[in-house]
Amino acid sequence: MSLTNSERAIVMSIWDKISSQADAIGIETLERLFHSFPQTKTYFPHFDLHAGSPQLRAHGAKVMAALGQAVKNIDHMQSALTQLSELHAYILRVDPVNFKLLSHCLMITLAAHIPDDFTAEVHAVWDKFLSLVSSILTEKYR
Repeated sequence: MSLTNSERAIVMSIWDKISSQADAIGIETLERLFHSFPQTKTYFPHFDLHAGSPQLRAHGAKVMAALGQAVKNIDHMQSALTQLSELHAYILRVDPVNFKLLSHCLMITLAAHIPDDFTAEVHAVWDKFLSLVSSILTEKYR
């Protein structure tokens, strides 16, 4: 599965719209993840998981920075995300399903932040993009 040129353009266009809000979107996404899927908290025993905590803020920024790298390197996401894939597979040992849960929470957060721009087409393209990112992040598990 790969993105078409028009899908790449949509991903980059939406990223341009949200990048200035990336930190807020990142923390809101994590808060939504931990609230909706509390089992995901097990990977963060050392974090203060209360809304707005410094650890959530910092990790939300990391998540969005990684996503920004995927967008920036949209034609070479595999090589851009290799280290992150290895970290999550070999060191953190994150259950791969959690990437899908995080993607779901991010999509909801994007829809809430940019409702006029988050059309059905944008939703479908971002779902495909996040599926590709998740696939790359979980390929070291195979």
